[in-house]
Amino acid sequence: MKKRNKRILWFLIGVLLVIIIAFPLVIANMAVNMLVNPNRDTSHNPEKAYAQLFEELPPAKAWVDSLNARHALKDTFIIAADGRRLHAVYAAANHPTDKTAFIIHGWTDSAIRMMRYGYMFQHDLGYNMFLPDLNGHGLSDGKYAQMGWLDRLDVIEWLDVANAIFAPKDSLGNKLADTQMVIHGTSMGAATAMCVSGEEQKPFVKAYIEDCGYTSVWDEVSGDQHEQGLLQFVIPIASWWCGILHGWTFSEASPLNMVKKSYLPMFFIHGDDDAFVPTWMVHPLYEAKPEPKEIWLAPGSQHARSYFDHPEEYTAKVQNFLAKYVR
Repeated sequence: MKKRNKRILWFLIGVLLVIIIAFPLVIANMAVNMLVNPNRDTSHNPEKAYAQLFEELPPAKAWVDSLNARHALKDTFIIAADGRRLHAVYAAANHPTDKTAFIIHGWTDSAIRMMRYGYMFQHDLGYNMFLPDLNGHGLSDGKYAQMGWLDRLDVIEWLDVANAIFAPKDSLGNKLADTQMVIHGTSMGAATAMCVSGEEQKPFVKAYIEDCGYTSVWDEVSGDQHEQGLLQFVIPIASWWCGILHGWTFSEASPLNMVKKSYLPMFFIHGDDDAFVPTWMVHPLYEAKPEPKEIWLAPGSQHARSYFDHPEEYTAKVQNFLAKYVR
């Protein structure tokens, strides 16, 4: 009887240990999956993406129609080193120019929906525009969002493609010079841009604009930086598990660390009522970035709404910033 009771006791202890070990891992796996495998139904559906673009920015309908009528809006693909097929859309300015905007979308978004900023650059400011679909978004291969960290490597490859497309050429198609390129990103796209900014720079990249990017994935998934409880217990496990599954951790994916190494001009934009990527994040990012730099807090704007809330002011501030670095 005693031996039987001991076996039961050890069995219960074993079950308890399994629960103690497995439960946090199950929760961590759910958290990682929600982060890297969100609902991207609109992102993967060009018709829905265009419908949302036109709903958010009605003038974009006539603009896109005019680009299509002139066969100016084009698609391109590259094959990454690991075999992924990556997609981008682009359009030249209405008048020949070497000024090019490289525009990076956010989490669950796509190149098509980011054409709202393409409208600003191509239609209003006279730039060429180039918009890639990040890994697992739009028409690009890949199952998972990379939160800007591994995306930076794809973007670096895309930069040469965009430069080759828009570089001034002679009548025989021979390149005469490079473009003057500005990299603009929103939310996860802004995080991607900041991560790119800390790498060795292409000579044709002149400036960066980051709109509502986060300091790190760790900070973003932590919620309130002072919050405690189960979430704070799970995050380190989720970060470790993300490293096992996807090759990067929450703390490693840190735009804050990358902007410390960035020397090109950067314009920081953030809505002062942003709760999704909390407004406080822009301040350590701005402080960490060496000069030259500028910052604008859009009054009353929530996440990624600064352009929609203040289209004329947003455009003017971007134009004035770039005028100093893109001639």
